[in-house]
Amino acid sequence: MDFKLTEEQELIKKTARKFAIEHLEPGVIERDDLAKTPYEQIKMMGELGFLGMMVPEEWNGAGMDAVSYVVAMEEISRIDASAGVIMSVNNSLVCQIFLDWANDAQRQKYLTKLATGEYIGAFSLSEPQSGSDASNMHTFAEKDGDSYILNGTKNWITNGLTSDVLMVMVPTTKGIGYKGISCFIIESGIPGFSRGAKENKLGIRGSETCEIYFDNCRVPAENMVNEAGQGFRIAMKTLNGGRIGIAAQALGIAQAALEKSVAYAKERKQFGKTIGTFGAIQSKIAIMATNIEASRLLTLHAAQLKDEHKSYAKEAAMAKQFASQTAVDAARECVQIHGGYGYMQEYGVERLMRDAKITQIYEGTSEIQEVVIARSIMEE
Repeated sequence: MDFKLTEEQELIKKTARKFAIEHLEPGVIERDDLAKTPYEQIKMMGELGFLGMMVPEEWNGAGMDAVSYVVAMEEISRIDASAGVIMSVNNSLVCQIFLDWANDAQRQKYLTKLATGEYIGAFSLSEPQSGSDASNMHTFAEKDGDSYILNGTKNWITNGLTSDVLMVMVPTTKGIGYKGISCFIIESGIPGFSRGAKENKLGIRGSETCEIYFDNCRVPAENMVNEAGQGFRIAMKTLNGGRIGIAAQALGIAQAALEKSVAYAKERKQFGKTIGTFGAIQSKIAIMATNIEASRLLTLHAAQLKDEHKSYAKEAAMAKQFASQTAVDAARECVQIHGGYGYMQEYGVERLMRDAKITQIYEGTSEIQEVVIARSIMEE
């Protein structure tokens, strides 16, 4: 199997790296400290086509493949994982739902603006009492003529504070579990819709996360995606692709940890030698590099299967589970290699350690990925 990038994919990789270094790296530590979202840079990413990478040109997208998306996500996340997750949600979750499940009228109204960054999207599945038990929902949408009346609370909404469009999973029929969940397109600012305060997070602090509330929020029935009762299926299918994006984000964090570790090990001297000559440090770097390469191959393989329209749920779960563990391990070892300096904010190393952890949690915890992998194998 050949994972050599095409000329176009190499160009995308170089473009993403250049953009990240020139526009995301300056001020990244300050943005993390202040929990400040890079609004200007996100707008530029939209203009470059990074917010609608897999959207066909007919809907104002870049018309690229999933492999191109992965290489761009890695480069963006290598510098700023907060910008990476904003990009991931807009591409993998929001735009992908429109592509796979929405009708042409919905695509024309919303997708054409999401693909260019004119609109920013959010994905809403979890509720305060649920997490891995995603179908355990208290929010409800009751049919009322040609509308639905929504009431309830959703949480952990990435892009929640500034999103223009939200894809929200809400039960429309009680008593039948996940089969009663439907998917709605919610425009921010409509009556009955409100947002909570910005969450103060451990990592990816430049990405806004909040709760959203529905209080007799009237949504047109035409804003339902596909059919009633299809919402949970839409969410689960979409999260398979989302996991490829998060694997790429984790890969970018891990790659940054490796690069910083190597650079520091070459210059830092102890006992009259650079620490890179010590076996203990070499072992850390060797393991880090090997796991990163394995993560990259797993992630590219899942993306390639997606491009080939083949089943990729197991492979996406494998990529996310392994890449997220690699990111956590690599970031931790990077701090250890830097010693006391690694613990200091100004070196930008401790941020990698904080950013890495969330990749094991959102869009399906590592434990859930292992369930997905095992079930897929047992069913083969």
